[in-house]
Amino acid sequence: MKQVGIEAINAYCGETYIDVPTLFAARGLDDSRIGNLMMDRKSVALHCEDAVSFAVNAAKPLIDALTDSERDAIELLIVGTESGVDFGKSLATYVHDHLGLPRSCRLFETKQACYSGTAALQMAAATVAASPFEGTKALVISSDVARPVPHTYVEPSQGAGAVAMLVGDHPVVAAFDPGANGFHSYEVMDTCRPDPEAEAGDTDLSLLTYIDCLKGSFTDYARKVEGADFLDTFDLLAMHTPFPGMVKGAHRAALRKLKRGMAPQAVEDDFTTRLGPAIRYPQQVGNIYAGTVHLALASTIDHAVIDREHRVGVFSYGSGCASEFYSVTITPESRRAVRAMGIREALDARYELSMDEYDALLTATAELKFGMRDFTFDLDRFPQITKERFTGGRRLVLAAVRDYHREYVWLDGAAR
Repeated sequence: MKQVGIEAINAYCGETYIDVPTLFAARGLDDSRIGNLMMDRKSVALHCEDAVSFAVNAAKPLIDALTDSERDAIELLIVGTESGVDFGKSLATYVHDHLGLPRSCRLFETKQACYSGTAALQMAAATVAASPFEGTKALVISSDVARPVPHTYVEPSQGAGAVAMLVGDHPVVAAFDPGANGFHSYEVMDTCRPDPEAEAGDTDLSLLTYIDCLKGSFTDYARKVEGADFLDTFDLLAMHTPFPGMVKGAHRAALRKLKRGMAPQAVEDDFTTRLGPAIRYPQQVGNIYAGTVHLALASTIDHAVIDREHRVGVFSYGSGCASEFYSVTITPESRRAVRAMGIREALDARYELSMDEYDALLTATAELKFGMRDFTFDLDRFPQITKERFTGGRRLVLAAVRDYHREYVWLDGAAR
């Protein structure tokens, strides 16, 4: 059996952010809850950015690093999202076009709340594993622009971003443990989007369902993997991170169930050691739905001390609900590959929004309603951001909608 996994990974989490304590103060929220949230900053999409542009901007460095023959070996493109732009036409079609991928490529979009990116990743891994051709590749992108839900305690955690992963048979970043997948899924109404502009649900139910799925999916994993132990089998853990405090609570609940009698300080130390590296990026970005678990995996590789091969337990959850626990192995080479992408430097270089700028961006973004036939963006609306940051064709942005068709440009001086 060929070894299959992630050959390259990159994240694009926008050009701007808002400081979470600043947002709490401006909205009159109880700042004593910041500690439970465990968030520092959250990424904010510009008015001319959407799930397509985020996906392309995340994947383009990976594609640009390939030779022509390697790019032509990409036989599958899947975009996992709950920020789709059309009920029929997949946003993967736009992504495929702007990345210049070959026409001999299967492409589609997946949707199952925040689990959709993992569904796409596992489909890609299966495709590569089944291929009789050496060097077959698949491109998986998780891309979402979360609804901000202003003036609520949900708002500080809702981010924007995309994670792109090249899957193949030379898994430099992470190698999948074949057959080591546990599942736990059932119907529950924890969160939903009854229409494109609304988000509804029960946050307490969502937390309880998340915890139940963590325990259930690992139990199924342990049923399939002889000797698997939640505490001892994995050097590190990476989990879907709606906000880091939720991960901490779920980790504590899982250990109480799976490792009864464990001392509270031992639980705290285990969280710091095995999950501390995974929450570093999410603390700076917020919830990016389908991509959050992959952002946590990249964060793990970038921030953990990796001096030998490590096994990482990965937990993915999507409301509604579907979940999976699987494992990958990483090496010092994995860290070098992730570090080379400069994700942490890009996060540090984002533009800090004032509250006035943040609210103005929310207003501008809301002007394009789902399903509008025609719309033109003023790409100079926020010149203090765009003219400083978008130079030399660095980023793809949405310029207009013409007869429902989205038109994108590589934003530089000529585009304006």
